[in-house]
Amino acid sequence: MPNRTQSAGTLFVVATPIGNLSDMSERAREVLGTVELIAAEDTRHTSQMLTRFGIDTPLMSLHEHNEESRTSQLIVRLVSGENIALVSDAGTPLVSDPGFALVRSAIESKLRVVSVPGPCAAIAALTVSGLPTDRFVFEGFLPAKAAQRRERLIALSRDWRTLVVYEAPHRLVATLTDMAAVFAARRIAVARELTKQFETMYYGTATELAEQAQSDVNMTRGELVIVVAGAKEQASTATNVDEVLSVLISELSPAQAAKLAARLTGAKRDALYRRALELNGTKS
Repeated sequence: MPNRTQSAGTLFVVATPIGNLSDMSERAREVLGTVELIAAEDTRHTSQMLTRFGIDTPLMSLHEHNEESRTSQLIVRLVSGENIALVSDAGTPLVSDPGFALVRSAIESKLRVVSVPGPCAAIAALTVSGLPTDRFVFEGFLPAKAAQRRERLIALSRDWRTLVVYEAPHRLVATLTDMAAVFAARRIAVARELTKQFETMYYGTATELAEQAQSDVNMTRGELVIVVAGAKEQASTATNVDEVLSVLISELSPAQAAKLAARLTGAKRDALYRRALELNGTKS
């Protein structure tokens, strides 16, 4: 056990509800009500939540744009003996939310860091997805730009673990369409508005849910988590290469598709180029 500053305060990493305020634990309420300061991703949002619980602890903003400067300030206050709680807008801090720099700096400064666990959208969606939970990978948000998103999905397509991602409502159709191109018949679950009034689960193949998202306006409203079945461990290399090339040549020239596919699959570029021409219906 490393030596810690004797009179220093503690940094509490506190999970808060992702929708239903009844999910706030007694321990979380106690910690938030007794620390000297709460570092919050959005002070206005957190203030409204705290008011519901009768908590008036002072707030300081800590978000992606000021985390670096705020971290040094908070470390000084912790060293001086103040106890500080870290919260995000919803769920568990650091899971696709700010706070990593603060936690790492606190540990490096030999300060005590304590988890106050609770709701997490990724875990909640995974447990009701109907997909394997013994091994999974959390990807956070996929790239917003189409080409980069498809490249990332292709790279993930060979992973046999269940995949969990977050997505914004306005990108759901595009993301599911890309998933249909890469994952095709794999099972997918889309969790919408977890723990809230309009919580909905959608189940089907990547292709089915991509089609549904284009016609169901409710599907593209609210907070979303997508859970995707992993690759079959015995999937053939030839099939995987064709899947990769098919997606890439829909956006790139055969030569560019072959170059990128070679990086993603490890196959020979010349062979991939010939196969890309075949799939593209052109002759070399």
